[in-house]
Amino acid sequence: MKARILRTIPSLRKALDSHRVDGKSIGLVPTMGCFHEGHLSLMRRARKKHDIVVVSLFVNPTQFGPSEDFEAYPRNEKRDIAMAKEVGVDYIFAPSVGAMYPQENVSVVSMHGMTDVLCGASRVGHFDGVMMIVCKLFNLVQPDESFFGQKDYQQCKVIQRMVTDLNMPVRVAMCPIVREPDGLAMSSRNTYLSDAERVRATILYRSLMDAKTMIKQGKCSVALITKKIEKVLSVGVSRIEYIEIRNADTLVAVRNIKNNPVVIAVAAKIGKTRLIDNIIVR
Repeated sequence: MKARILRTIPSLRKALDSHRVDGKSIGLVPTMGCFHEGHLSLMRRARKKHDIVVVSLFVNPTQFGPSEDFEAYPRNEKRDIAMAKEVGVDYIFAPSVGAMYPQENVSVVSMHGMTDVLCGASRVGHFDGVMMIVCKLFNLVQPDESFFGQKDYQQCKVIQRMVTDLNMPVRVAMCPIVREPDGLAMSSRNTYLSDAERVRATILYRSLMDAKTMIKQGKCSVALITKKIEKVLSVGVSRIEYIEIRNADTLVAVRNIKNNPVVIAVAAKIGKTRLIDNIIVR
């Protein structure tokens, strides 16, 4: 089936109703566009597992703070649509802000604990916006499964917990980070980096690999590993926002790595660009 571009909620619902009646499975890949190989890998996974694949293409304003980059966020819809079609998706849902938010929201989707740490500590309200748009998409598409990337680890764990708490009938798949040959995690925000900053940005992944090596050597002190990451990052980044070692499932801070599967997560600025990365150590 040739990919169709849908702009309105009624057209999306109408298109999917017939497939649902026929018992076909639906996979959803929510995105904010500016596609790279990481996005395409999610689409390919969805294509492999489901009869119908829906990709949303929407820069969601409610997850950006007042001083963040909503207006400047990279957009190239024509290129994104061509790339999604090449992968073989069935529907590209690309609504306007007015279609998704026809009036001011008086309802909220919120969570405490998991959204107050890591990125949520500095981006107050960010995850409320993320959960709102994902709830809207889940209600509209009613997918059997939705696909998210591990690079946004906290986002994925928050959505998984939201689905569990609210008894939503959708599986949330967290898919591996796709990296450049030099280790840099693929991200739409990488387009902000100058050539020199792009070279420096690889230090995030190198710091995580150094931490992993320490753990393999039996050095499992959280304080020692954090100090090592900080030392590595300090020579290449403009500012370290956080270095965290947390339980891989609950995002609760841990004291001893030996007893827990953990996520080691970092956030830092390279020039003016904020980048995040993580690894899971089991």
